[in-house]
Amino acid sequence: MSSFARFARNLAATATLILLALPAFAQSDDDLLPVTEAFHLTSDPSQPGTVKLHWRIAPDYYLYRGRIKIKAADPSAVTLGQPALPDGIKKHDEYLGDVEIYHGDIEATVPYTLADAATKTLALDVQYQGCHEVEPKICYPPNTEHLKLTVGGASTIPTSPAAPSAAASAPPADGASLLGAPTAAPGTEGAALPADQAFRFEALAKDGKTLVLRWTMPKDYYLYRDKTQITVTSPSGVSAGEPDWPSGIAHHDEHFGDTIVYFDQVDVPVALKGVGDAAKKVELDVAYQGCLENGICYPVMTRHLSADLGSGAVQIGSAAESAPKAGPAEVAPTPPPAGLEPADEAKVGIVAAIGLALLGGLVLNLMPCVLPVLSLKAITVLESGESPGAARRHALWYTAGVLVAFAALGLVVVGIRAAGHGVQWGAQFQQPVAVGLLVYVMLAVGLSMSGVFEIGGSLGNIGNGLASRSGPSGDFFTGVLAVVVASPCTAPFMGSAIAFAFAAPIGVAFLIFLALGLGLALPFLLIGFVPAVARLLPRPGRWMETLKQALAFPMYLTAVWLLWVLTKQRGADASALVLAGGVLLAMALWWYGRRRGGLSWIFSAALAAGAAFALWTVHGLPAQAASATTAADGSVPYSPEKLAELRSAGTPVLVDMTADWCITCKANERAVLDTQAFRDLLKKTGTVYMKGDWTDVNATIGAFLEQYHSVGVPLYVVYPKGGGDGRKLSTVLTYDRVEQALAAATR
Repeated sequence: MSSFARFARNLAATATLILLALPAFAQSDDDLLPVTEAFHLTSDPSQPGTVKLHWRIAPDYYLYRGRIKIKAADPSAVTLGQPALPDGIKKHDEYLGDVEIYHGDIEATVPYTLADAATKTLALDVQYQGCHEVEPKICYPPNTEHLKLTVGGASTIPTSPAAPSAAASAPPADGASLLGAPTAAPGTEGAALPADQAFRFEALAKDGKTLVLRWTMPKDYYLYRDKTQITVTSPSGVSAGEPDWPSGIAHHDEHFGDTIVYFDQVDVPVALKGVGDAAKKVELDVAYQGCLENGICYPVMTRHLSADLGSGAVQIGSAAESAPKAGPAEVAPTPPPAGLEPADEAKVGIVAAIGLALLGGLVLNLMPCVLPVLSLKAITVLESGESPGAARRHALWYTAGVLVAFAALGLVVVGIRAAGHGVQWGAQFQQPVAVGLLVYVMLAVGLSMSGVFEIGGSLGNIGNGLASRSGPSGDFFTGVLAVVVASPCTAPFMGSAIAFAFAAPIGVAFLIFLALGLGLALPFLLIGFVPAVARLLPRPGRWMETLKQALAFPMYLTAVWLLWVLTKQRGADASALVLAGGVLLAMALWWYGRRRGGLSWIFSAALAAGAAFALWTVHGLPAQAASATTAADGSVPYSPEKLAELRSAGTPVLVDMTADWCITCKANERAVLDTQAFRDLLKKTGTVYMKGDWTDVNATIGAFLEQYHSVGVPLYVVYPKGGGDGRKLSTVLTYDRVEQALAAATR
């Protein structure tokens, strides 16, 4: 078995083991102990430089050797050596494979070195995990104890075996106490519920080929999206399609990492594949798992469904309390949790979404995103003054390029999302190879405008009869490039339209992206088809060739900006490779422009291949490590844990999701977020400014964007100090808007 396969198997086994944290009420729990009594931890710090940790494991319990982890609470204050653990009993675990376990008493010796010899306190975080090996068989989640020991202090390790205490023989108050969580009196919100009450499961037959699965959870209970499995057991040939999950809540789990969960109620349509006219009865198993917030995690629960697609009747078995049968019904889509939509964004229909897309594309012409393609757009506009026919041709071919690029880019993103991947608008700029390729494109366009080489004819000699033109291909390419370079940004009105497209059928999404492209191209259509507008343009002449060459320099500056983005993503080595490749590409284009006959194209192709190899090498470079310190602008790096900590402390928070390739983000920073007035506002309101960097692929930030139904960056969310839902701000910031939002959050 390969190392990757072993890693994947161990990872899956670890996750499965964690799911076995069984609540006391779901089993016969009279003999189960709280985790700290089942595995009683004591210590001996009496010998400076060495600390001994001792576990007394209760009868019928065992501790995993490989699940013991000992860390310094403050690594800068103390350096720990390798813990010395005794050999355990070899055992084949159903979930973890070959492991070693302990019974009875075991002791670990941990050497350490203090940074300051005068330090008298040793702080350790000790994590361990074990199981109950007789009925009811359960495995506890990993438990962490935070020890503060006095260097040279007395030992607390027992010197003789201890008899079972009264506390040990008494049953715990509830399942939460088994896991070390606070107990609660029965009937209170903190008391854990039986699994069937905590996760009430129903199934509805929507039509002859679709089932809708519904989970209803009381307050503080949540369901994992990625721990749900649906398997058709009968008839053969029928399978379940991908569940159509609605947007959930981003959640950082100690064991599963960044995941998506659902509170309250969630409806999940599931299409049945291979259902023919003869297949009226379908049986399937649905496995799922969830937790009580800040409490216990339930084991994987499985329910068996028997659905009669003809009558719509659904029976649910394999539960202590069966759910009621349900007839055919239309299930309304579950709305997103309250407060997740910005106050200034309302739900839109198809017609409104298309209108917003058209308006958003039009406004995009005024956004900073279009600045990199100003050169190409200026040439297109000026060429439109040649004649009415030429103006129309330029406008139509430019519009065709914009529409094709918008539709293709949009539908690719929609298709990737439909396949279950959380990609957002502009995510292509997270790929270093794509950024490097755009550097090459900008360099090539600039060299062409500077006269180093020409594609499709010359724009020179315009005053002498305009004998040569860029042609339809040049106009089409200009439209495509305008979309590609401008795609990282979202203009006002554009976000709602793209969000609607992400959730709409493919045909509706296609119309919305075409409307976006039409809005972006609309000024050029007006120039081409409205003579009064065209007459406002200056007359063509030789001066246009000089202007074209002058406007090549913004293209070079765009390449420089993209190189800066690449440096942020993959470091100076990546930029050096792309710069070297750019030199090879420039030489290839120069040679191509001078020598068109013979075998000169072979030399140009060889140089271009060298440039391509340099670009491909960037793909293998590691990502730049993110800084965990407070930035110069006073922001703190985003993390779900830090955000939860601040919110629980009653601190107002402004979360800024940004990226170095997002020009709108940078414009907002320059206009508002990087100003002294903004920093003074933060101090005045006591608001913490939290920043998430989405320049590179980041699943945690991607989950946050999904949580707030954002199609990309920028995303700004303000959390009030008294708790409650976050409020989204507009993608284009002004100081007054931010001031109003922070003032409202601190009331």
